[in-house]
Amino acid sequence: MSVVKAQLNHLHISPRKVRLLADLIRNQQVTQAKTFLNFCVKKGSLPVKKLLDSAIANAKNNFELKEEDLFIKEIKVNEGPKMKRWRARSKGRAMPIQKKTSHIAITLDVITNNQ
Repeated sequence: MSVVKAQLNHLHISPRKVRLLADLIRNQQVTQAKTFLNFCVKKGSLPVKKLLDSAIANAKNNFELKEEDLFIKEIKVNEGPKMKRWRARSKGRAMPIQKKTSHIAITLDVITNNQ
């Protein structure tokens, strides 16, 4: 079995928002997931689609696999580093805000007969 991986680090979208997409495409065929991401209106759909395309290209070039024989075995969305910023408040005060980033890892596998 050939397991194909691709990873995207430091995506400037909150992990909570990207996990919504990841839960929807997990364990789907690659072609179905690409179609879903093409028509999805979420901000994170474009980076996830580009990552999926990268994993498909890895499968074609490194393992000579066909796109229609692949499915998304695993997709993980982890927290990246947080950028700390300050928001001005009344009476000269400032409050901290955190701009969150995401790390996304995707694993593709070949479809077998019992899946």
